[in-house]
Amino acid sequence: MPNVILSRKTEDYLEAIYNIIEKKGYAKVKYIASELEVSSPSVTEMMRKLNERGFIVYEKYSGITLTERGRKIAEGVKRRHVIFEGFLEIILVPKDIASEDACTMEHHLDPKTIEQFSKFVEFVKSAPVSPKWLKHFKEYCEIGKYECKFED
Repeated sequence: MPNVILSRKTEDYLEAIYNIIEKKGYAKVKYIASELEVSSPSVTEMMRKLNERGFIVYEKYSGITLTERGRKIAEGVKRRHVIFEGFLEIILVPKDIASEDACTMEHHLDPKTIEQFSKFVEFVKSAPVSPKWLKHFKEYCEIGKYECKFED
């Protein structure tokens, strides 16, 4: 599938539909409105547009499903979100803030940058338990300085 440039709003809707389907097994306008904190008429209008563009299957008063195309896009957005949220948590950003900031980051970075974030997060998560540099970083965050201590 060639890279399609979508608006942040479109990506947010597709990701919300994906998340709701993952949780509940199906999506409805009211669930999407609640997830995105928008009005039901706004969701209905967007569902019409997403349906016309082939991202979802939407019939009024019925459940909403993602097409294969819509699902692939939503999974990509979700993957980026998880990567950035993981990175922000590694650098000790509180979870609620990390989740919000990941929403912003997932839409605006170059794919190569995203790839490097992904590699970094995977590397840190697969590193030995509590690498020393993470302990040192936490100490620095807590007291505002880091005193180099040579350890064996």
